[in-house]
Amino acid sequence: MCIVAFAWQVLDKTPLCLISNRDEFYQRPTAALKQWANSPILAGQDLQSGGTWMGVTSAGRWAIITNFRDGADQQQYPTSRGHLIQQFLESDQTPIRFAQALEKRQCDFAGFNLVVGDANQAVYMSNRGEAPQVLPKGVYVISNGLMTEHWEKTKHLRKRFTQEFLPMLQQANVAETELEHTVWDILEDERKIIPELLPNTGIHAEMEALLSSTFIQSPVYGTRCSNFLRMEGQQWRWQEKSQQGNTQGEITSVQLNIQPQRSI
Repeated sequence: MCIVAFAWQVLDKTPLCLISNRDEFYQRPTAALKQWANSPILAGQDLQSGGTWMGVTSAGRWAIITNFRDGADQQQYPTSRGHLIQQFLESDQTPIRFAQALEKRQCDFAGFNLVVGDANQAVYMSNRGEAPQVLPKGVYVISNGLMTEHWEKTKHLRKRFTQEFLPMLQQANVAETELEHTVWDILEDERKIIPELLPNTGIHAEMEALLSSTFIQSPVYGTRCSNFLRMEGQQWRWQEKSQQGNTQGEITSVQLNIQPQRSI
């Protein structure tokens, strides 16, 4: 997952509203949004390593992960970061307890930003410099640096998310098609950041510029899917749009009833 913006407990009728892009190599095999067999998880799936980049359950649990970009880190790690999402969603731990337990083994994974939550609590952590922290209500944007780092890329998405989309979501009679059109327009934004404002993550300047837009495309790597997820009342509403360069595929729409369960 490359970039995510979400409003947590900001809107009365929509405790969680989240939009995101997943960026990956085009050749990496992937399954679209679906209910996993013999699992409570609703998510897409990385068919190479078996994990996922974001997912939800009917118990009201949700999670999303982004990679932390560090060109200097050439170490090989034994476990895919995508399994962290699966581990949380299939557990019954509260978000903060899961994150605190993960902190003890976080060095087993390549760099990540992780947000785990349920109907009552959202927690952020990174194994590259951010201890687990319960998030107060607010708007959050995370890309491939720490959430506390002010990248121009995340600043641009935050502006569009808060000024264009959230006000529309609060309108009483806005059409669902209009909401989705606005989400895809924001997530398909190819605006690049000028070189002087790019972060230094240890990769070549040309690649840093390529990765600076919300929507990424290149011959071999880019945005693979865009997501629009909402928790509304006792229901998840999720639209996933498949992407690959200039080719836009189907939109998968899923609704899932929420029956919150007690966490420990």
